[in-house]
Amino acid sequence: MQIDRRGFLKLSLSSTVALGMGGMSRYVFGQQGGNQETLVVVFLRGGCDALNFVAPVNDKNYIEARSSDLRIMDSGDHPGLPLQNGLSRELDFRIHNGAGPFVDLYKSGKLSIVHATGLTNGTRSHFESQDLIERGVASLDQVSHVNNGWLARYASFQGFGGAVPVVSASNGIDASLLGENRAVAVPDLQGGYQIPGGAESLKVLTRFYSVNGNPVSLAGISALNNISLIDSRLPRLPDGKYAAYVPDHGAVYDGGGDLARGLQSIARLIKMDVGLNVACVDHGGWDTHEGQPGRFNNQVGQLVRNIAAFYNDMSNYENKLTVVIMSEFGRRLRSNKSQGTDHGHGGMMFLLGGRIRGGQMYGQWPGLETEQLDRGVDLAVTTDYRTVLSEFLNLQHADAGQIFPDFDFSSKLGFRKT
Repeated sequence: MQIDRRGFLKLSLSSTVALGMGGMSRYVFGQQGGNQETLVVVFLRGGCDALNFVAPVNDKNYIEARSSDLRIMDSGDHPGLPLQNGLSRELDFRIHNGAGPFVDLYKSGKLSIVHATGLTNGTRSHFESQDLIERGVASLDQVSHVNNGWLARYASFQGFGGAVPVVSASNGIDASLLGENRAVAVPDLQGGYQIPGGAESLKVLTRFYSVNGNPVSLAGISALNNISLIDSRLPRLPDGKYAAYVPDHGAVYDGGGDLARGLQSIARLIKMDVGLNVACVDHGGWDTHEGQPGRFNNQVGQLVRNIAAFYNDMSNYENKLTVVIMSEFGRRLRSNKSQGTDHGHGGMMFLLGGRIRGGQMYGQWPGLETEQLDRGVDLAVTTDYRTVLSEFLNLQHADAGQIFPDFDFSSKLGFRKT
């Protein structure tokens, strides 16, 4: 039997690349259940415009810098949604009009926002910024000395021992998981979870990876075992076909995009009780150099509806589930001539879960006066992204350096419950 080369490569990469380096009544909150703590990291690829997501709508500099369709409004047909407990009494912080489900989570005390976050390094490159963040460092000089991702180090530090402790709900392994040889890619479970070629391919690959005990072989065997375990726990109909997934509590995921499929896969794995501790999922399309108004509205809608659906679906696990949403950087304060915004600096992070002190914003607002902007054009970073992640992970000062090399985590923002 011949194995399809593309299918073989896809499996090999997904299993071993980690070694290479509305209304409140719609949502159900507050229930407990499950026995496995899980961290979910949602990465908004492309540089999400934080100032079009959450912003001080009455700041004169903000108003002067952007047309009405590229900023959050305080009035009109689609005003931004007010946020209590903002970063300043004088400023009216609001969230994008399409983010109603996030406001529900915010008001219920489940969601918090940290603004003006990001890299202390001033790069505006997608590739450099993502590489730095996913490796958990702040400078390009450190990259050559760090050959694994921050989530891989976190998993190792915690010593997770479940059958499937680490998952990337994307087509490949996220760079933050590089070095974690148990990581597997599980982008979609709707049609089962088997390798190309089925049982025959499984036998061939098992023999292939069993030749010796080197790290690549061990990772390959681990991936094959995990694939078989996950597939065996997917419910089937009497005719042997895979049963459709029915979310709990009437949760409705938004469409069939990568984010919706990835979050559903994570939800199903948590409910399978396979020992999932860490999961990553990407949401691309945030690089809005042109035509931003319509594109950004769609992006926000997809994100908030799917996160709300996931959280509702997972409400029985609320106190054992934490979600962080982040991007590589924000975008320029001033819009460009193509009805878009160019690469900027300061961004924001959303934090969600039963252990989060939600219902308020955290961090220090730098201001939008020219002299307060980074390089005179961008929202300045006042909170290092690693400060947020260290507190989010509940790391002690002495432990943070093992996850984030050369980082001094000596202060907390106070968003995590003790």
